[in-house]
Amino acid sequence: MRRDIFQAIADPTRRAILVLIAAQAMTPNSLAEHFDTTRQAVSKHLRILTECELVKQEFQGREIYYQLELNKMKEIDKWIAQFRKIWEDRFNQLDDVLSKLKTNKK
Repeated sequence: MRRDIFQAIADPTRRAILVLIAAQAMTPNSLAEHFDTTRQAVSKHLRILTECELVKQEFQGREIYYQLELNKMKEIDKWIAQFRKIWEDRFNQLDDVLSKLKTNKK
């Protein structure tokens, strides 16, 4: 089943995992140490993140390291950027109105 990247980041644990592996690649065991949950639960979150291509696996011996897939994260940023632009435009309009009000008071 192909999942949507926004379904993947909707879960707070998965977002926390993304923050952790953004700094460095980590194994499921090392990730599980940061949560009050089992390694199996962390592995389930990692499977979803992998299916959505937000993380990629790298095998080193018997260990699997997970690291952030930056290109996929750019898709999220691109979607959010459209809203950032709307809010920036609105704040700029508000700044203009406030500047005009200040000028008119003088």
